[in-house]
Amino acid sequence: MKIVCAPDSFKESMSAYEVCLSIEKGFKKVFPEAEYVLLPIADGGEGTVHSIKAATGGEILMVNVTGPLGEPVKAFYGLTGDRKTAVIEMAAASGLHLVPAERRNPLNTTTRGTGELIKHALDQGVETIVLGLGGSATNDGGAGMAQALGVKLFDRSGQELSPGGAALNRLASIDTSALDPRLKQVKIKAACDVTNPLTGPHGASTVFGPQKGADEAMVAQLDQSLEHYAMVLEKELNKKVDRVEGAGAAGGFGAGIIAFLDGKLTSGIDLVLDVIQFDEKVHDADLVITGEGRMDRQTIQGKAPVGVAKRAKICGTVKVIALAGSLGEGYEAVYDYGIDAAFSIVNGAFSLQDALKNGEENVETTAENLARLWASAQT
Repeated sequence: MKIVCAPDSFKESMSAYEVCLSIEKGFKKVFPEAEYVLLPIADGGEGTVHSIKAATGGEILMVNVTGPLGEPVKAFYGLTGDRKTAVIEMAAASGLHLVPAERRNPLNTTTRGTGELIKHALDQGVETIVLGLGGSATNDGGAGMAQALGVKLFDRSGQELSPGGAALNRLASIDTSALDPRLKQVKIKAACDVTNPLTGPHGASTVFGPQKGADEAMVAQLDQSLEHYAMVLEKELNKKVDRVEGAGAAGGFGAGIIAFLDGKLTSGIDLVLDVIQFDEKVHDADLVITGEGRMDRQTIQGKAPVGVAKRAKICGTVKVIALAGSLGEGYEAVYDYGIDAAFSIVNGAFSLQDALKNGEENVETTAENLARLWASAQT
């Protein structure tokens, strides 16, 4: 019997790998001789690097880079076990959590540090770079990232642009002659689960700017700057990015990936599943167990459990069961997306604090009960 454990993290309680271990521990009480494959999952956002590291036997590299405020920060990225793929969460270098609330101002913040992580990954000789978008403090369209990789952005007087989203309104010309040539030999893939365009009422500045510290006037200024940026990108590089779905992700970083890296924006969970070779590992499984901290109607919108279930079904008739810290309103929708049954790990009335603290024990107990049910169904 082969059982694949492929959950997302239970936020504030357990990492995806810890959930895997608890599921395995519970199931082994009933099926001690079964083969267990532990595949901690993330959907391209927070936790992606550590999940892929655990699933592939990879490693984490720490790097000193330029933070979103232009000050040094210690960031990280991951290498898969075969060292052929680098996995970078842009938030590690350019994230909102790196900026104190009172200093948040997307007019000035930069993605340079993410570019420095990419450069460090190139130094390792990787063949593919996976970028997880989201959680950024920036609204510079990936301009800082491009500058870190050798692109020159000039204003009308021939001076290089200063960092931040506001400066993009002064952009007059672009010189990519010094762009790191190794990028042409590497595949760039971005995990992007938003469809926002670069500008307009659904664009980067309007939708995401306020959470990064932008007031109404700043949002208008940033949107105008990105609109000008898109116009210059088209004129100078012949890259049309403004209306591309996902171009507005992470403060327009999606646009920068398209314009400067010739990268592709794709579903986060599908990209992660490809990197960990999910199809190969699940095709002969008897059961797949997935899960997340809270399962509700939003789970069907690109979240990890549904992504896992869809791919598992494509690979065969394997059954997929989900465990969740809680089952919220509309969770039943997952049954139309490949999940055969869903269970809450909380078996009584607990405070949220206690539920989070006892997550590993609750997952183990629920997994054991599920294993006993599975065993009885086989007889």
